[in-house]
Amino acid sequence: MKKNFKILGFLLLITASVFAQKDEIKEAQSNFEKGKIQEAQAILKKIEYLIVNAPDETKSDFFYIKGNVYKDLATKNIDAAANFAIASGAYQDVLLYENDSRNYKYAFKANLALKDMKSVLVNGAFSDYKEGKFKESAAKSYEVYLFDKRDTLNLLNAATSSLTAKDYTTAVKYYEQLRKINYTGRGMVYYATNKKTKLEEAFISMSARESNIREGLFEKPRNVFPPSKREEILSDLAFACLETKDYTKADKYYEEGLQVNPNCVDCYINQAFVKLQLKKDLVDQMALLGNSANDMKEYDKLDAKKDEIVKSAIPYLKKALSLEPKNEDAIKSLLGVYRALNMTAEYNTLKSGM
Repeated sequence: MKKNFKILGFLLLITASVFAQKDEIKEAQSNFEKGKIQEAQAILKKIEYLIVNAPDETKSDFFYIKGNVYKDLATKNIDAAANFAIASGAYQDVLLYENDSRNYKYAFKANLALKDMKSVLVNGAFSDYKEGKFKESAAKSYEVYLFDKRDTLNLLNAATSSLTAKDYTTAVKYYEQLRKINYTGRGMVYYATNKKTKLEEAFISMSARESNIREGLFEKPRNVFPPSKREEILSDLAFACLETKDYTKADKYYEEGLQVNPNCVDCYINQAFVKLQLKKDLVDQMALLGNSANDMKEYDKLDAKKDEIVKSAIPYLKKALSLEPKNEDAIKSLLGVYRALNMTAEYNTLKSGM
């Protein structure tokens, strides 16, 4: 009998807890409707750890109001990228639990909210970029990509914005993802002119463009089939690696870029620059050595290796000059290499041809 009382007591506690959660979710909803967003947020944070054991219907109620609260914060540009990510996760949880329970209470609204969030983020990323807020623009573009990984243009925008912001570590992360998915950017781009700003803008689909034209917001539609962006991505990725002093990776990506376009002059010059940077690392190692017999032997070994690395830059610079004989960067770099290796005849020949 005592055991039965204990089970009954436990069930009553669970029931009471469920009713308490429902009351607090209603209170959060009431605060949200009154515009008391922080108060609603505080209630949701307080009860979130209890939701894991709640019925699916209660979970659906909780995550829908959570999505609305964080979407509102993000829409007001309060830590927009992070709050949009939280809102997106909450709405997706609504869809998950309602699919499991087959009780579609908020599914339609959650889907609409997700589409609206994507539109807001895309517009926000564009506005941030125009205002010079490149890091914020990158974060929003990346969140859009996480919403819909089929829309890979947003990943490219995130990478480009990070590079412009000189956030090279993040740029490497995004460009490496583009490389991994073999992004080329090939495919029709749908342009139209904004009647208000008179600027041409790109749309993710023809239907999106046509919808804006029907609303009278855009005019002068045109379609463009752009060339592959593979070379540009590899070149920008290599440059970002250079800026983070990861010369090994930079060397690798410039090599890949040259495989895509064997006539890329900048790739050859930058590849030579990478080789010379690797030489500096050896010089730093040599400077740390002492005067012992072992250290002197190591010094000679590193010195020979240093010269080999410098020599390895010569073919890249010569190739660049074969493509652009008057390229000043290539000429100056090659003169410096000849001087460093005491290649006097080659130095004088190149100098006289300037």
